[in-house]
Amino acid sequence: MPPDHPRRPGRPHSVLGTSAVRSEAPQKVTGAARYATDHHPPGRVHAWPVPAGVPRGRVTAFDTGPCLEIPGVLGVLTAADAPRLGPSDDPVLQVLQSTEVPHRGWYVALVVAETLEGARAGAEALRIHYATEEHDGTLRAGHPGAYTPEEVNGGHPALRERGEPDAALAAAPVRVDCAYSVPPLHNHPMEPHAATAAWDEAGEHLAVWDSSQGAGAVRTALASLFGLPEDRITVVSEHVGGGFGSKGTPRPHVVLAAMAARRFGRPVQLALPRRHLPAVVGHRAPTLHRIGLGARPDGTLTALVHEATTHTSRVREFVEQAAVPARVMYAVPDSRTLHRAVALDVPTPSWMRAPGEAPGMYALESAMDELADALGMDPVELRVRNEPALEPDTDRPFSSRHLVECLREGAARFGWTASRTPRRDGPFLHGVGVAAATYPVYISPSAARAHARPDGSHLVEINATDIGTGARTVLAQVAADALAVPLDAVTVAIGSTDLPRATLAGGSCGTASWGWAVHEACTALAARLAGHRGALPAEGISASADTTEAVKKGSPYARHSFGAHFAEVRVDTVTGEVRVRRLLGVFAAGRILNPATARSQFTGAMVMGLGMALTERSTVDPVHGGFAEDDLAAYHVPVHADVPAIEVGWIDEHDEHLNPMGSKGIGEIGIVGTAAAIGNAVCHAVGRRLRDLPLTPDRVLAALTAAPTAGPGGSAAESG
Repeated sequence: MPPDHPRRPGRPHSVLGTSAVRSEAPQKVTGAARYATDHHPPGRVHAWPVPAGVPRGRVTAFDTGPCLEIPGVLGVLTAADAPRLGPSDDPVLQVLQSTEVPHRGWYVALVVAETLEGARAGAEALRIHYATEEHDGTLRAGHPGAYTPEEVNGGHPALRERGEPDAALAAAPVRVDCAYSVPPLHNHPMEPHAATAAWDEAGEHLAVWDSSQGAGAVRTALASLFGLPEDRITVVSEHVGGGFGSKGTPRPHVVLAAMAARRFGRPVQLALPRRHLPAVVGHRAPTLHRIGLGARPDGTLTALVHEATTHTSRVREFVEQAAVPARVMYAVPDSRTLHRAVALDVPTPSWMRAPGEAPGMYALESAMDELADALGMDPVELRVRNEPALEPDTDRPFSSRHLVECLREGAARFGWTASRTPRRDGPFLHGVGVAAATYPVYISPSAARAHARPDGSHLVEINATDIGTGARTVLAQVAADALAVPLDAVTVAIGSTDLPRATLAGGSCGTASWGWAVHEACTALAARLAGHRGALPAEGISASADTTEAVKKGSPYARHSFGAHFAEVRVDTVTGEVRVRRLLGVFAAGRILNPATARSQFTGAMVMGLGMALTERSTVDPVHGGFAEDDLAAYHVPVHADVPAIEVGWIDEHDEHLNPMGSKGIGEIGIVGTAAAIGNAVCHAVGRRLRDLPLTPDRVLAALTAAPTAGPGGSAAESG
């Protein structure tokens, strides 16, 4: 697997496909990079939101006296006196418009003060009276409120069925029928959600600096809410300290900041306290899975059933598409993939890295491992044997699909065959596991503008967002390649609605979408420059591109990234602690445009998958409502001691059916199979199957002391 993509013929100086250093690195390490709260307009004041303290009900009264006595407090906004907002397609943004409390943590007031300390003290002094109502925040199997929605996140049908899966499963010579669960998970970016909002003196133009994955989406939402044309709003998201999906749509903090700035006539800065995040910025909803797999004795799949149940809120429907990846993974004639949802008194779930694929593939790939055990078959070979020629649910050809190559390459590099015998080292049990991964290719319309200056430099402008992925650098590489100039001759301006519009950073579609527009603009500029004679005019020469029409044409191909994860674990039989000793990921994700930033993305996602497997878990308090684990002391993300040396590689994949760069998204596929690979390795080590994440010491110890479950390797298997 070569680290760099071969240079294109005729591009001897191309840097596309090389490990160019991040262009913004000096700004970040010196503190010059300005994030949302690093902007300090004259007269700036601070705001602190007040969350509801009951799980459901309504506010009956406020006692603001103690709050207003705090020095520097300017006022309190509540549903009684907050500016009225216009329509929105997201009810979560309708803050301070009603006294209703749909769940614990819903914002019911906002305190504004001269200082951050004053705003926080004022919020703590505010006294609120409620009328409470009965609530239900617990997702459980067989919940009477479960229903089948019309569609799930991403616009996928909630149900797809081919053939007669129940009959095929019952008739299968070998079958597994298992239940798995994934708890609520939280994004927790290092930079909390924050915004600085300022109106001009006439109150006709709104400027916002927001921590967001898409400044354009924020501007559109604010325009509707505040009754303004979009050209009277500027949103800047130049530097963003992570998001993992939670900043992919506008959140209440930016609405509150703009609302308070209008009400008090001063610029307002608002950074959400970390303990507020689980209730107001989305989360990965818990999922309950039933997986049924039927197979012939040679491992050929004959039936697949994946039924996923999740919760949504009563505020807005969001259904995790956890059964969708089963529609593309394996050749099987009879299948059913079904989603059911339960509306509860909980915060509204939303996007979190690889929504759908991350929890869904944990369940599917765990079940594939259980089936391999039941068959007495190598798990790698079982996956290879069921490789489809066409996308199973659509019969479309794949634009490229190199999953088998990823599995073979990964097995060779990992030493899979030699490590398949479980071993004991004193109190420690060692095991290995494998899992496949997939993530769809998304491309959205975007526009870009490119300028050539008389001094030989070039400026590329596009309202893209760099959330720590290195997007600026890769876009500069795309531009330099199209212009056939050195990388240091290109500057990229991003993160502002004053620039040509572009899609948000989400769904692993950023570079594929933005890069296409940048490539087209720079190609057009190169053609103009080639036809120009003499020195460039003082204002330079420009060219623009918009990919809307090209993207709307769609593709007749099924376009996905694929990968294979391998893990080795050590299980302490005394404490129940699981330590990951090795992780390897091998991916087929189109052309890798920058190996250094790509490796960082793959590695970061695998670390996140390790947390999903072993440490990350949230619970809804059944009595008081809300998430009990609401900070980084209680919600355990992996730290240095938890993370082994991670090895990342990729197949040099050439796909002509994507975009001019031949690239696929890489930000999310790294998390998709990691948890399953680790879970399968734990099962291999202890000889018992744990099906509920995370695999914490208490659960491991219970498995070690329990009687072995039915079937080889601890699988719930039957032979027909």
